[in-house]
Amino acid sequence: MARIDHTYADGEALAVALAHELATAVDAALAQRRTALLALAGGRTPLPAYRALAARWRERDDAARIVLMPTDDRCVPHDHPSSNVGELRAIFKDTDVRIEALTVANGDPARSERYARAMLADHRGEFDAVVLGMGQDAHTASLFPGAAQLAMALDPATDVEALRVDPDPLPPEAPFPRISLTAARLRRARVLHLAVTGEAKRAVLARAIDDADAMSRPIAALLHAPGAAVHVHWSP
Repeated sequence: MARIDHTYADGEALAVALAHELATAVDAALAQRRTALLALAGGRTPLPAYRALAARWRERDDAARIVLMPTDDRCVPHDHPSSNVGELRAIFKDTDVRIEALTVANGDPARSERYARAMLADHRGEFDAVVLGMGQDAHTASLFPGAAQLAMALDPATDVEALRVDPDPLPPEAPFPRISLTAARLRRARVLHLAVTGEAKRAVLARAIDDADAMSRPIAALLHAPGAAVHVHWSP
């Protein structure tokens, strides 16, 4: 998988560039196939880009043909502050964009895993774009080092597209089980965008680029896999 590095002066410039890349991918998809499918990471870094897209798509008469889903979500009710799908729905509420959830409304983990797999069966095509984030432990989506489900989630040959992940230990700021797209499903994309900020994460990223051990640094599963290009967007 080819890596293309982009460096920006600040987070605002990163968001502007990322929004442009996603809008271009959607425009191309709608022109070619009359539908567009994106998987979007949560977290603070990409949210300004999503808000810019929402503003751009507010008056779009074909916005209902755009389908967005989280790359992962916490098993919480959709109105919980930690819900990624809740945040996407809030951002795009004034558009006709379709938002798919990975979790059921009350966040039940077992039901959410079944729901996510059934939903993804209706979206078999490649993602037109995927936005990823990365934690200080090199997790991406909810593919956490040390999680009991990590080996299955990273298996390139699996036909499982989403699964429950229990981070170990649970992050204190969000101590919930998760539903995550698998690495294999994330890689079925025309382009991947990894958005990271700060020198600390830049150092984590450099280690994952040098060492392909995805069990220790799950982001490496996307950085080193064959397939679509990974655009790495970084700002201080």
